[in-house]
Amino acid sequence: MPTIGVAVAIPEPWASELQDYRTSVGDATAAMIPTHITLVPPTEIPDAALTDVETHLEGAAGAVSAFEVHLRGTGTFRPISPVVFVSLAAGISQCEQLADAVRRGPLRVDLEYPYHPHVTIAHHLDDAALDRAFDELSDFECRFRVDDFQLYVHDATLGWRPTRYFPLPSGT
Repeated sequence: MPTIGVAVAIPEPWASELQDYRTSVGDATAAMIPTHITLVPPTEIPDAALTDVETHLEGAAGAVSAFEVHLRGTGTFRPISPVVFVSLAAGISQCEQLADAVRRGPLRVDLEYPYHPHVTIAHHLDDAALDRAFDELSDFECRFRVDDFQLYVHDATLGWRPTRYFPLPSGT
């Protein structure tokens, strides 16, 4: 069964900047994970369900118009989970609405934790590396428009690869 995920991709140049940073602090998984805001976490689905998932995502794309995201500063889920992330200062409610729309029907998943949109920059590292990431990117800031979201499929050799883009209505 393939493992899929649904996410908002972070555009360049920030995607590479944040992915390179994640690699520099020793996060071995960084090279296999495009920089993103998760909407649906890694989920196994039967091969036969992929068409239904894509049809569902086409419909879910109409739930939220294109929107602006402002990333600023860092946050952490410690001590619950060893994660440091870049925080959303704007676009939170739209990500929540979009995540709610996509996590229905064939992608209904029970989340381990409440949904909190973020961009991971350090994961499963020792406390010193997590502290370093938290401090060094505390002044990170960027803004971009979200015009679509992506369906990703995990490949054991290549990592997470986008296989389909779902445009959002243009809005205002």
